[in-house]
Amino acid sequence: MAVEPDIVFCDDQLVLIDKPAGLLAVPGRGPARQDCAVVRVRRRVPDLPKQPAVHRLDMATSGLMLLARTTAAHRELARQFEHRLVIKRYIAVLCNAPPAPSGIIEMAFRLDPEDRPRQIFDPVNGRVGVTLWQTLGEEPLGTRVEFTPLTGRTHQLRVHAAHPRGLNAPIVGDSLYGSSRMEQRLLLHASYLLFYHPASSRPLEFHRPPPF
Repeated sequence: MAVEPDIVFCDDQLVLIDKPAGLLAVPGRGPARQDCAVVRVRRRVPDLPKQPAVHRLDMATSGLMLLARTTAAHRELARQFEHRLVIKRYIAVLCNAPPAPSGIIEMAFRLDPEDRPRQIFDPVNGRVGVTLWQTLGEEPLGTRVEFTPLTGRTHQLRVHAAHPRGLNAPIVGDSLYGSSRMEQRLLLHASYLLFYHPASSRPLEFHRPPPF
């Protein structure tokens, strides 16, 4: 059972949480997949709209996730994500060292309908994902890196890390794109978020260090 999401910031327009690893971001299909971050936060903030999540994190990923408290706030925050006005940064530990200290990955991929939810490289029919990255140092499990995604494709960081056209270095604990060796959890955490308040337009900046 995943721990409860931590409410990092809350006002009459939005709720920012630190989602734990192992918890769905939003409800899935079927009664067994209804427990999620949105449902748990709604118990404490009952006036959330029906669809409050402005963006999502993979179930295995922890970190900062933004919820709107009104439909107008949701519309404005979604606009910021769509127009790349939001800055996101993630911390990960890779199984092996990348080929350079830093760089940029631009790679097109799409869902493999025969092996959901895996994403596969497809330069013709895929959508391009763009990720900036830099190494932060070596440690016992591998190489710590910071990712700054400029797009928000499904599994973007996991694919960009693991694929030979990316870093050829899967994230530690990634059983979908890495080896069968599983750590306690996927070592990927949404550590930084900068966006603009939907009512006042003032910049809001948050940082939560990874729990690994």
